Amino acid sequence: MNGLIIGILYIVAAVTSIIAVVFYQPVLSEQWYMAVANGLETKVLIGVLNDILLVSAAVGTAVMLFPYIRRWNEQIALGYLCFRFMEAVIIAIGLVSILGLLHLSMNFERGSLGDGDLHAAGLLLQAFHRWTFMLGPNLMLGLNTLMYSYLLFRTGLVPKKLALFGMVTAVMVFIAGLIDMFGIVEPNSTAKGLIALPVGVYEMSLAVWLIVKGFHMQNLEKLNRGNLVKVRVRG
Repeated sequence: MNGLIIGILYIVAAVTSIIAVVFYQPVLSEQWYMAVANGLETKVLIGVLNDILLVSAAVGTAVMLFPYIRRWNEQIALGYLCFRFMEAVIIAIGLVSILGLLHLSMNFERGSLGDGDLHAAGLLLQAFHRWTFMLGPNLMLGLNTLMYSYLLFRTGLVPKKLALFGMVTAVMVFIAGLIDMFGIVEPNSTAKGLIALPVGVYEMSLAVWLIVKGFHMQNLEKLNRGNLVKVRVRG
């Protein structure tokens, strides 16, 4: 049952992240200040709602997966939990910048802001969102995916080939964040998208596996028996 819930949460996270990116475009374009005047306020707020669901799903996967993967190595599992939480927090911070852009657009539509103040504030908030997008869904995602995929590989809770694929995609999305950070590629470039895309394929594959098959609980039971024997020997 828990595997089913975790799988659904991964799907929710993937779907809501895509919707949020698409629906944020009115306030991330060059004419972002016209979003409210063009009647796109509701669209942006729907994107915000999807980001809130994304944050909730990310925290949900972390909390529900932790009790399983901690059986092999609790320190690495705690690292995964922390980095997953950091990813969620950074996404939430970026969400605030979107709300800030929307608020400025409202004020522009009312005629209460000058062009100079508007331009500077808009660039700042857009840059803020860009960097949080790079830190959260790229770097933090890469780190936590590498950790939990490694633990899934060692515990055998899912097919080892699937977990190994997860580790590879985790490195790829981390690299996508790094080359974005150092300006080698543009944030929305095709090259970066192709490098980061496999991690989404992995999460969807993992979600489907957990929904259909669930965890290999027999491997977890073997691990528990092994840990019990170790404790008795030490005792």
